[in-house]
Order: sequence, then structure tokens, then C-alpha cells
Amino acid sequence: MTRLVDQGNRHGIPVLAVTAVGKDMARDAKYMRLASRICAELGAAFVKTYYVPRISKRDRLMPGAIVIAGGKKLPELEALQMAHDAISQGAAGVDMGRNIFQADAPVAMIQACARWFTKT
Repeated sequence: MTRLVDQGNRHGIPVLAVTAVGKDMARDAKYMRLASRICAELGAAFVKTYYVPRISKRDRLMPGAIVIAGGKKLPELEALQMAHDAISQGAAGVDMGRNIFQADAPVAMIQACARWFTKT
């Protein structure tokens, strides 16, 4: 990863690192904090990780930006609440992905995100 970061920096391209969990692994706060920190220490400008309640950017001790993975499809209000909580706790953004394109009303979901996050 450090070679990739060096190449990106040489060409002015920031690197996004993604934390992952295996099928049988828990998405617990300790793992997410450590995985995010390692990515940042290896030079990633952005780290995409899963949302864990009550874990803020400050708790992750991260120099770079945190982007939260939307994860599995959630009910619309639950997805919006997760995104709002993540942004409130210091995330730079949320990858809503399937929580928008698989929603019953994708356009309404986009509009709800826009309204909610312009107030934050």
C-alpha cells in the first residue's frame, strides 16, 4: 500500500483505503479503529470503513478523512439516521450506494439526503 500511496502522491492522486471484515468477523469498534488508523499511517488520504456507533474521527486518531460505507440495504429512515450520525461524529461522507438505488423511491431518498445534510 505504501508503494501505491507513493505513486499517487507523485502524480497528485489521493489514495482511498478500504477496511474490510471477513464473513465471520465482527464489525466491532476496536477493529474498525485499528484498521482505519493503520490505513492512515500507511499514507491513505481517505479511509472508507463501516459505521460503528459512538466512534468518531477523534476516537480513530486519524489524520485523514473518514468515509463511511453504507453497508447492506437498510430501511430508508435507518439509513438516513446512520448517515446523519456518522457525519455528526466526524465522517467526511457516507457511501449510500444500495441504500439509494435499491430504495422504494430512489429520487426521494436522494432528496432526503440533500435536505438532511445541508442542515448539518
